[in-house]
Amino acid sequence: MINHGLLNPQLLALLARVRHTNALVIADRGFPFWPMIETVDLSIVDDLPTVLQLIKAVRANHHFTQAYMAKEFLSLNNNFKTKHQQFRVALRGVPVKYEAHVEFKKRIPHAIGLIRTGDTTQYANTILISG
Repeated sequence: MINHGLLNPQLLALLARVRHTNALVIADRGFPFWPMIETVDLSIVDDLPTVLQLIKAVRANHHFTQAYMAKEFLSLNNNFKTKHQQFRVALRGVPVKYEAHVEFKKRIPHAIGLIRTGDTTQYANTILISG
């Protein structure tokens, strides 16, 4: 029996399939459904869990070499400086490329899977590329 770390069996099964250069999407509560991509929906209520919490959880056992986020994240959050700092800490050592949300969404169909959270932070969606 697993007694620490990630416990959700569906999430663990998805993460076990993330290999070298594969993309994993961690999305907020409003992110559109992509029928062709396996989705693990962990949303419970607003901000439970958050994208940041999931990034921290999956980084504990996975090596990621690149992250992508929408450029809009940098300008559309009232508490931008605080949120940006929290993401920088959570993604320490992983280069982050910011691109227009329209371009960001073009990467989604190539992902291995998508984890949906209850996050209410605008444009907190993050694509992690496995190393």
